[in-house]
Amino acid sequence: MTHDFTIQLEKLAQAPDLLKQHHLDVWLTFVRETPQTPDPALGLILGLDMTWLSAFLVAQNGKKIAIVGRFDADNVQRMGGYDEVIGYDADIFPDLKAALDRLNPTTIAINYSESDTAADGLSYGLWRLLNTSLANTPYKHRLVSAEPLIGSLRGCKTSSEIERIRTAIRTTEEIIAAVTQFLKPGQGEEDVYQFVREQFKARGVVPAWDNCPTVTAGPDSPYGHTLPSNNYKTAAGQLVHMDLGVLQNDYTSDLQRVWYLKKPDEDSIPEPVQKGFNVVHGAILAAADVLKPGIEAWKVDETARKALVAQGYPEYQHATGHHIGRSVHDGATVLGPRWPRYGKTVEGKVETGNVFTLELGVHVPEYGFIGLEEDVLVTESGIEWLSKPQTEIMVIKV
Repeated sequence: MTHDFTIQLEKLAQAPDLLKQHHLDVWLTFVRETPQTPDPALGLILGLDMTWLSAFLVAQNGKKIAIVGRFDADNVQRMGGYDEVIGYDADIFPDLKAALDRLNPTTIAINYSESDTAADGLSYGLWRLLNTSLANTPYKHRLVSAEPLIGSLRGCKTSSEIERIRTAIRTTEEIIAAVTQFLKPGQGEEDVYQFVREQFKARGVVPAWDNCPTVTAGPDSPYGHTLPSNNYKTAAGQLVHMDLGVLQNDYTSDLQRVWYLKKPDEDSIPEPVQKGFNVVHGAILAAADVLKPGIEAWKVDETARKALVAQGYPEYQHATGHHIGRSVHDGATVLGPRWPRYGKTVEGKVETGNVFTLELGVHVPEYGFIGLEEDVLVTESGIEWLSKPQTEIMVIKV
């Protein structure tokens, strides 16, 4: 299979302007043995694994330099995107220092962060090695965090990235339609889970996370990041909830859907179920209404959270949304509350080209969990729904 470096070339073209936006002179990604210790940011600018110590420099002036082991140099050259590819044998640091001398940056952004895992790819050992090797240069004191840069580069999707996400969402929606045809009373959660895994395989995609999908059948099944259990079975008069996504062509989707298995003698959906759905759907619409470039992330969460709680439901214990992209939780800004566990990620501002989930739910006693999750693209004036929103409960007639 021929390697496709479309995304990496687009990201390398995007990076210099983002360096300027964040007042950074040079971005340095410093890695080694990447199959064993991958840096989450490397896939954005290099669609290859590296073996020896390797340095990738992107400058605000547009200059891009790769310094890699001799036996990796040809592959980097063939990828394109770098103005200069330097192969070394015994020691990377003379070439790295010489490149920094030519660029003469006052700030050098490196990949560490206390809040954003996607910007925290530089190991402590490599950080120490870099500091020691730059000890007798002015550059040691010019190292700063690349967190804001990586957040924008990862978060502001290119046209190719958006199209891949659209494709992953369409595949997921096809699987949801198949689930609707499959569901009936008496199925264990593991049975439903296995059906979805077979759907992934038939379409040549893989689950977006290890235990995907999450299946919640009825009122007693725990909801969240739980494994399925045949101790919980689908039943007439109860809800089935599912959280699922696929990884397709390196990009993900992430959706939640809910079904009600209607009893033969029921004329309509029970009032507590319908009310719960309406409130969840309304809170997501409230978040969507304020989600636009420039808003602080926590304010989007606050809007949805207030809308839900005002209707008498308890506050949900997670963020209202997160980025999707190369990972199902794609780092950068989080649409979450100002809780310590989210660090600075909720203080960031939404940017054009971000792709977020909008998700929340409520537990309805005696019936089960109602959770919805949509995928949206932030445009210059608001959002575009990338997924087709669930606007009513999917009913399975028993």
